[in-house]
Amino acid sequence: AKLKAHHHTSQFVAGKEELRFSGLDLQEGVIRDNLAAGVVEPAISKIKSLRFATEAAVSILRIDDMIKLNPAREQKGHAGHGH
Repeated sequence: AKLKAHHHTSQFVAGKEELRFSGLDLQEGVIRDNLAAGVVEPAISKIKSLRFATEAAVSILRIDDMIKLNPAREQKGHAGHGH
């Protein structure tokens, strides 16, 4: 709850913008300035995850388009063979 309060304060109280970098120090059990502690990797990981997810979604959509096109070709090709 304290961390959420820090983030809220950083968004709505002038002069407290630095609180947006607040995070939890899990070893000490306190709220700390993660930027000062050098913890910036999670943001980079999130960006990479979003990029990979986007690439996966695009690939799935392309495969779906190919599957939709393929049955129409097979039906035309087998129409005169009694299947």
